[in-house]
Amino acid sequence: MPAPARQTIPGWRLIISDAGRFWALRQTPFRIEAMRAGADPAVDADTFSEVQAAVEQQEEIARQVTS
Repeated sequence: MPAPARQTIPGWRLIISDAGRFWALRQTPFRIEAMRAGADPAVDADTFSEVQAAVEQQEEIARQVTS
C-alpha cells in the first residue's frame, strides 16, 4: 500500500506493508562506492519517523563516501 501523500521522502518510494511496517526504496541506485561502504537502497521500520531516520543514515553513508 502506498504511503499517504503527506508522508514522503524525496528520492525514495515509501510503502506501508499490510502489517503496517514502513519500507523506503531509493528511486535511483547509490553509486557502487556507497554500496560497498554499506549504503542500503531499501530500509524498513515500524514508524514513519524511524524510516526517515534510516533513510538519512543511508544517505549520510553515501555522502561520506562520494564527497
